[in-house]
Amino acid sequence: MKKVYLDNAATTPLDPEVIAEMTNVMQHYFGNPSAIHALGREVRTLVEKARKTVATLLNASPSEIFFTSGGTEADNTAIRCGIAAYGIKHAITSKIEHHAVEHTLDMLLKDGVIDKLSFVDIDAKGNVDYAHLEELLQNNDRSFVSLMHANNELGTLTDMETVGNLCEKYNAIYHADTVQTMGHYAHDVRKLKAHFIVCAAHKLHGPKGVGFLYVNNSIKIPPMIYGGAQERNMRGGTENVYGIVGLAKALEIAYAEMEQHQQQIQQLKDYMKEQLLAEVPGIDFNGEIEAGKSLYTVLNVSFPEMDMADMLLFNLDINGICASGGSACSSGSNIGSHVLNGIKADPNRPAVRFSFSKYTTKEEIDYTLEKIKMVVKQNTLA
Repeated sequence: MKKVYLDNAATTPLDPEVIAEMTNVMQHYFGNPSAIHALGREVRTLVEKARKTVATLLNASPSEIFFTSGGTEADNTAIRCGIAAYGIKHAITSKIEHHAVEHTLDMLLKDGVIDKLSFVDIDAKGNVDYAHLEELLQNNDRSFVSLMHANNELGTLTDMETVGNLCEKYNAIYHADTVQTMGHYAHDVRKLKAHFIVCAAHKLHGPKGVGFLYVNNSIKIPPMIYGGAQERNMRGGTENVYGIVGLAKALEIAYAEMEQHQQQIQQLKDYMKEQLLAEVPGIDFNGEIEAGKSLYTVLNVSFPEMDMADMLLFNLDINGICASGGSACSSGSNIGSHVLNGIKADPNRPAVRFSFSKYTTKEEIDYTLEKIKMVVKQNTLA
């Protein structure tokens, strides 16, 4: 069998329609969008058309959308610039956030930009304790809250409306890392009450190296990157035009096909979950796995203790199955997953994240199940 790709939470294959759209721009539009001549103006039109497309899908204003190099830059900009703009000294996050959030807040604490960093309680499945979040908001000065919509390793969903309402109640600034859910769920920014949400195009069948930051027009932040007047003086540097066009096309396709893909992928996830429970003794799952509580593209499988557990991913790989032992940014690391550590998962049980897309097939799942059973049988401790 060809390679079975089940690592879509790390990155997704490009949609052919996105490739076609980007190729057209590469071949026919080379002007600098900051130039005032005709070739520059026509490229500027492409960028602004893409911005309007993104804004319309999110029910935002085009002036609230800023294109970036991806989710990490967008997260960094929201956190660093949001905290700086309002002189905030207290931040709230969780111990299972992406490193783009965790490491940025750690740095701000270390450098004295913020005085205190609080961690909201989470349960064994990665759910946020909203009562504790309110307690933290109530007992501290104005806070900056950064909590992701869906955990990139577990798939557990956080209720953005509940967090947004609490932040509004206590005049906090709310940043939601929506990298894993952008294009998979409809985000109406007029209802969410988030000040910042983010996107990385490569998580939704768009190109790598491009994303966006939504900044609610009720707040103003300084730029993080200086050196030019691009993005309305918010991000210096010549725009990644074909990337931006590809992002807009990918998001447009995702919204048009969203309901169909939600049902299709959820069925595959449920099928894999049920087959694993029925056919692999001792199998369990990390994070929430029920529809509505978990991102439908992610299934984190907790395997029984086994000989040479560190070879599990390698054994899957030599059988043509691409998956992840944690988030993509931690792959190959020997320190283990901070997310699994954060929910106090059993360190003796190896974990694999399988993540699906609209291109995943039942035949690929069946092949993966067959190989999992073989590997587990060969290596499970007596």
